[in-house]
Amino acid sequence: MAVMTTGNTSRADLNRRRILDVALAELLRDPDASMDHIARAAGVVRRTVYGHFPSREALISTLVDDAVEALASAHAAGREGVADPAEAVARSVLSVWEIADRYRLLVALAQRTVTMQGIRERLSPVRANSVRLLQQGLDQGVFASALPAPALAYVHEQILFALMEAVNDGLLSTQEAGRSAAVTVLTAAGVPAATASDLVTEVSGALPR
Repeated sequence: MAVMTTGNTSRADLNRRRILDVALAELLRDPDASMDHIARAAGVVRRTVYGHFPSREALISTLVDDAVEALASAHAAGREGVADPAEAVARSVLSVWEIADRYRLLVALAQRTVTMQGIRERLSPVRANSVRLLQQGLDQGVFASALPAPALAYVHEQILFALMEAVNDGLLSTQEAGRSAAVTVLTAAGVPAATASDLVTEVSGALPR
């Protein structure tokens, strides 16, 4: 009996994961995609989708939570073990761009179904880590800004959202946007443009492919 339960649970988990993966892709194409559309794309009946997610809002909330968790993990991995604040910022931004679809989802949903305030609240732990990193850079003289670290963190966050919106609108490729974001975030913190560009080029070349 235990084996059967495990098998059923495993199938349910696989179904749930598939629905989420398909929903991510469909909502990136059309933020207004219905539950019926997502069910058809996932190859399941509507009842199966509702068995895992009681409403479209619940499905979207789960996707947003997953996206924020992935972004937080990428942000932490990028700065881990890096002593120089400027390099840590560059690496964290580039790492976030490696999972750019999650960022694109947040931007798309912020414009349609999830309020920007709701996304900002979910991103508060990531922002808190950014504030600490920026404060360290300001204290060490690596960064120079008229803004205090908490305000500068908001500026950086909006830069990332704006550039990902440019990707959504076809104005930049994801790869171009990642490098541009890292350079722009550093220059917004007071790092000279040439220094920021050289650092991002160096860090990009060192990142695993």
